[in-house]
Amino acid sequence: MNKNAWILAILLFNLGGQAGAQNQDSSSAPQKSSKGIDYLFNYLNMAGTTKAKDFHPLSQKERFNLYVKTMVNPLGYVKAGFSAGIDQWNDKPEEWEQGASGYGKRYGNILGQYSIQRTVTYGLSSVFHEDNRYFNSGKKGFWPRTKYAVASGILARHDNGKLYVSISQSGGVAAGAFLSRFWLPPSQASAGDGAVSFGITTASNMGFGVVKEFLPDVGRAIAKKRKKHPSPVPNAKSMVGVSCLECA
Repeated sequence: MNKNAWILAILLFNLGGQAGAQNQDSSSAPQKSSKGIDYLFNYLNMAGTTKAKDFHPLSQKERFNLYVKTMVNPLGYVKAGFSAGIDQWNDKPEEWEQGASGYGKRYGNILGQYSIQRTVTYGLSSVFHEDNRYFNSGKKGFWPRTKYAVASGILARHDNGKLYVSISQSGGVAAGAFLSRFWLPPSQASAGDGAVSFGITTASNMGFGVVKEFLPDVGRAIAKKRKKHPSPVPNAKSMVGVSCLECA
């Protein structure tokens, strides 16, 4: 299983768990569940479960706040650590040694590319008034939704609500892919390596559009299942028995 597949599995698990928690009663710390879901939606650059027909343009303040949230989102750092571990396992790039020093370089590389990508995307989206967030299609049927989701990986909404090719997202991905060649070792420092990185990231964004479209459905399904089969709660009698045993 490749890096993106592992990350996808983790995101599916987390969103399902958080959605399930959010549908439980108030004694299950709903504020914590809501915050976890907010982290996930922010990391995936999703406009929550808002549908495309309900789009409204971002103000510059809202755009800036989203950028700041993205840069401090703990899931971004967790993902960087996970990816660095896989690169360490694969000895990629081979010039960077194993051990803590090699892992630190790989972690810094991934975090650096991510930070450049997000920052350039934010700057260009401010200039061109592009909104790269994912809005649920609101469509019916697997294929219409999938077609919309894949296309959304390279498109952005302008203030008029219409979709155009995203200059800001492509520019951010390109900046991260090519600027990182300046600190990467010779085996990955060529323009061709940058182009490959750009292509992989763009394809990944398109693939993850499908994930974003159907993730809320997965979360709701898991929440519904948990609601039907809630975890058993110990009754007062059994708790007294446990207490007495502990006292003995």
